[in-house]
Amino acid sequence: MSGRKPFRGGSFKPCPVEVGKDYEVEISETSRRGEGIARIKGFVVFVPETKPGDHVTIRINRIGRRCANATVVG
Repeated sequence: MSGRKPFRGGSFKPCPVEVGKDYEVEISETSRRGEGIARIKGFVVFVPETKPGDHVTIRINRIGRRCANATVVG
């Protein structure tokens, strides 16, 4: 055995964002690294150079398994 746990199904949800697409969001909190955090349908998006309360348009740069990275556009 490889020591890995078997896949048990779980609740797979399709990612609510797409790379290259723009979204209008509100920054709700700050990460440990100082980046702003927005949520799109519960999916975490890290946005550098923002702070809680900012209303910005972002463009998704990279999508991971549990979060995405974006930059402010405009």
